[in-house]
Amino acid sequence: MQKYNIMQDMINRKLAVVIRGENITMAEKTADACFQAGIKTLELTFTVPGANDLLTKLRDKYKEDALIGAGTVLDSETARVAILAGASFIVSPTFDKATAKLCNRYAIPYIPGCMTINEMMEALDYGASIIKLFPGNVFSPSFIGNIHGPLPQLSIMPTGGITLENIDEWLNAGAVMVGVGGEITKPAKYNDYSKVEQLAHQFQQKVGES
Repeated sequence: MQKYNIMQDMINRKLAVVIRGENITMAEKTADACFQAGIKTLELTFTVPGANDLLTKLRDKYKEDALIGAGTVLDSETARVAILAGASFIVSPTFDKATAKLCNRYAIPYIPGCMTINEMMEALDYGASIIKLFPGNVFSPSFIGNIHGPLPQLSIMPTGGITLENIDEWLNAGAVMVGVGGEITKPAKYNDYSKVEQLAHQFQQKVGES
């Protein structure tokens, strides 16, 4: 039931922001800016140094007001560390059987990155909750309709290349939610967290209108 409830919360919110950073401070400020803008699903990538400690800190800070997941999880060992740190979901750039099994064992949604029908079918067979269509910018929104022909049960989250201009197209095409990174968080590189918050708010407004 836990896995289902988390997944439904994510789908209802429609938007997950990918949080990266050169250090913990940068990533935390980026996450805070997004949270202040109303983003309630945050994917903290494990490319951030000390990501597991920051994940715990964000989980304690936002409590039940946000879902904090782990992104760029490449293997089951990292997934286990993330789950122990309090991750509500696990996101990978590729599909990994061992990670899928681990997440199933602990009732944590697993969202692997896939590009082909074969990859998507294998991920489904191993219990993936949502398929991350990645990188999304090499596809068009109509690709989701093509997938839903043979696989209407597939829940798809495109990530990469989602903009304010095309987010409606993706959601209207059948994406259950979208993942957005640099289109929101890029100003953090220049310490402009107010701009991050502004962009996050604009994306949040867009999904609220969909």
